[in-house]
Amino acid sequence: QVQVVESGGGLVQPGGSLRLSCAASGFTASNYAMSWYRQAPGKERELVARISAFADTTRYADSMKGRFTISRDNAKNTVYLQMDSLKPEDTAVYYCNARQVLKEYWGQGTQVTVSS
Repeated sequence: QVQVVESGGGLVQPGGSLRLSCAASGFTASNYAMSWYRQAPGKERELVARISAFADTTRYADSMKGRFTISRDNAKNTVYLQMDSLKPEDTAVYYCNARQVLKEYWGQGTQVTVSS
């Protein structure tokens, strides 16, 4: 059974940090590009960061560059998103995505709230 499970969300104060994890099972995540997306209330889902299957390339949305870092541990079938210098506008549900040419899997999301 294919599963993509996010964890690590929560409430954090502005300027704080969180590390999200995405655990994949039922497929070999190392063969997939892995991404984090987010969706804030009333807004469309947007790409946060992407990492290639062999972790040789990464891509970030402009507003996350320098604050967020995506990484992966293929031995653990897990992808991480380290989020630093968080801002209230980072508040959203964060989703993990695994994508190949013909296959794509989504997690259920984890809520991140940045508020004082």
